[in-house]
Amino acid sequence: MKAFYAEEQKRHDPKAFLSSGASQPNPEKPERIERLLAGARSAGCPIERPRDHGLGPVSAVHTPEYLDFLEHIFERWQRIDGASAEVIPNIHPIARTGSYPASAVGQAGYHMADTACPISRETWQSALWSAWSAVEAAETVMAGAPAAYALCRPPGHHAFADVAGGFCFINNSAVAAQVLRKQAARVAILDVDLHHGNGTQGIFYARPDVLTVSLHADPVRFYPFFWGHADERGEGTGLGYNFNLPLPRKSADAAFLEALGVAFQRIRSFSPDALVVALGLDAFEGDPFGGLSVTTPGFSRIGEAIAKLGLPTVIVQEGGYLCDELGDNLTAFLTGFGGKAR
Repeated sequence: MKAFYAEEQKRHDPKAFLSSGASQPNPEKPERIERLLAGARSAGCPIERPRDHGLGPVSAVHTPEYLDFLEHIFERWQRIDGASAEVIPNIHPIARTGSYPASAVGQAGYHMADTACPISRETWQSALWSAWSAVEAAETVMAGAPAAYALCRPPGHHAFADVAGGFCFINNSAVAAQVLRKQAARVAILDVDLHHGNGTQGIFYARPDVLTVSLHADPVRFYPFFWGHADERGEGTGLGYNFNLPLPRKSADAAFLEALGVAFQRIRSFSPDALVVALGLDAFEGDPFGGLSVTTPGFSRIGEAIAKLGLPTVIVQEGGYLCDELGDNLTAFLTGFGGKAR
C-alpha cells in the first residue's frame, strides 16, 4: 500500500490551545509525523510525495470565502496592534446568518469554531499539502490500487465547509471522498476517530451520494459536544445518509468492534463503490485524550474487519496524539488491513 506525505505538512506548529479555559501546549505537534511515518514504514508502505493539485479539489468541499480567509488571515492579523502571535478567535456568533464581518477579529470568530485551531504563517501551506496527500491517495485508488494511505497532518474531520475547529482546517476525508465521486456513484466515509467527525457530517449532511458513518466517544460529555448524537440522521435529500454510533467512555476492543459490525451493516445497505476511512488512532487506551480504550492488537482487528468490506479504500489520517505506541498503532491497523500484502 502506498503512503503519501509532503514535508511542508510539518511546518504548521501550533503552540497552545485552551482546555477548560487554561492555556495548554497544543497536542497536534509536528512530531506526530515522525511517529506516523515510522509506523507506515513498519507496515511496508513506500512513502511518496503528492503533487500540487491546486485549489480545485479543496474548493469542491470548502467555500471560496473560507479558503480566502485561511490563505490571508495570518497576514491581516499581524497588522492588529497587540494581537497574539497566532490567529486565535475570542468572539463567536451565536447564529451565523447573512451578515459577514469585515474585521479580521470578526472573521476569525466566524470561521473558527474554537481555540484549538490557531493559524500561523505556515498553516495554509501545511493544510494544502495535507489535503493534496488525500487527493493523491484517492487518485491512486481510482487508478486501480485496492487501497492507499494519506498521512494527513494537520488533520481534517472537524473542518466544516467554512469553519475550522479541533486542530483541523481543510477536511481531508471530505476532499478524498469528493475526488472519488468522479468515478464512484456512491462513496461511504467511515470515521473511527475518538472524536465525532462533525465537519465531515456537516459537509455531506444534505447529500444522498456520500454516506457518513462515525464511531466515537459519546459527545454528551466529550468534544465536540454539539454534534455526533445518534438522532442526527441527515436532512433534506440526505435524510438517512448519516449514521452516528456514540460509545460510552472507556469502551474497549469488544465494544468498538461490535459497533463496527453495526456500521458495516449500514455501509453494505448503501452499497458504495468506494470507501474513505477517517483513521483516528486517538481511540487508543494510552492516548493523551483518554476517551476510549482500544488496544494496539485492537487496531489490527479493526483494520482486518474493514478490509473484509472489499471496497477500494482511501485511508486518511485524522487524530492520534503523542504516546509511545502511536506508530505501533498505525502499523497494527495497516498490517491488519493488509498493508504488507497490498
